[in-house]
Amino acid sequence: MTDPATEAPSNPKHPAWLTRNVKVLCGVSFLQDAASELLYPILPIFLTVVLGAPPAVVGAIEGAAEGAASLTKVAAGRLADRFARRPLIGAGYGLAAVGKLLIALATAWPLVLVARVTDRLGKGMRGAPRDALLVEGVPHGQRGKVFGLHRAADTAGAVIGPLLGLVLYEALDHRLRPLFWVAVIPAIASVALVAAVRDPRAGKGTGRAAATRTPWRSLPRPYWRVLAVLLVFNLVNFPDALLLLRAHDLGLSTAGVVGAYAVYNLVYAALSYPAGALSDRLPRPLVFAAGLFFFAVGYLGLGLIRAPWAVFVVLPLYGGFAACTDGVGKAWISTLVPDHQQGSAQGLYQGATGAAVLLAGVWAGLAWGADGHLPLLVSGAVALALAGVLPTVARARTA
Repeated sequence: MTDPATEAPSNPKHPAWLTRNVKVLCGVSFLQDAASELLYPILPIFLTVVLGAPPAVVGAIEGAAEGAASLTKVAAGRLADRFARRPLIGAGYGLAAVGKLLIALATAWPLVLVARVTDRLGKGMRGAPRDALLVEGVPHGQRGKVFGLHRAADTAGAVIGPLLGLVLYEALDHRLRPLFWVAVIPAIASVALVAAVRDPRAGKGTGRAAATRTPWRSLPRPYWRVLAVLLVFNLVNFPDALLLLRAHDLGLSTAGVVGAYAVYNLVYAALSYPAGALSDRLPRPLVFAAGLFFFAVGYLGLGLIRAPWAVFVVLPLYGGFAACTDGVGKAWISTLVPDHQQGSAQGLYQGATGAAVLLAGVWAGLAWGADGHLPLLVSGAVALALAGVLPTVARARTA
């Protein structure tokens, strides 16, 4: 296991943490997220306005999709500690491309459910193997930068995607379905780029015995403590599709919702690397707690505002939540376990928190009512309380 205090020598032009795999996987995630986020902000509107689904179905679809991803993440994490990781990553991005194709073909909401589950199964399959390769050979004290840069690249795609979708939406006379076909193109390109990933296990397979030597119960106690705290939070972290539905309910047009979502992702992308780098210098629970504060501001703000223009103020603030928690959380988890358990630890963390999001999506969708302000206020209040106690409760030693 790498000593958390060990810092590899760094050349300013070629920092030790900026490996080939980090660069390639940043490109893969950029392309895939450009495809995903081109359609994501319009999907709730497509479901409710075009296909006639009620808001509860939107929450249930996203919750079911995340639940499917959760189960896959756990299994993929175990496989990533036993076998070559690149095939799992390629298959995961391939399933995501198939999911986008199915959405383009959908004429009723049940097919959208199948499509979103397929897409998220792909996300679950690729997540833990990809994150294990991202930190391959990277010292603990530099992993915040790795995950921060990766989230920045991923979310840059989430800025380009909605903006491209907005331009095409206007150019195509406000038709939604052609946008889903456009999204298939970068999705396929991301699958092709996976071939450039270098996997030290390729062709070697670590064997079934390796998994039996590292059961889940052998994961360190600090890991379980952190996981428990983050699970509590994700029970109130419902899918962003419902936030976009709230923005639409407040009076924003489809173009306005896409524009607000693009601004949110712009803030998310801009802050991800600085937040990750900051977590290499400050305790990661503190940076994560700052993210929960931004979450509370976003949810409480969306629950209280009445003017459509205010969405353009609240959603960018909410972008600070994702920047301070997504990559930081993965970096935090990665420093709590030895290198040979990275896949299992990341898979269980991402799977369990995804299952919590499933439950959050279900209860929030059922409690949505006419405008969704009640679940937004409840979740915002819980997150604000957790932001205050997290640094004390999560006493795990981090790099």
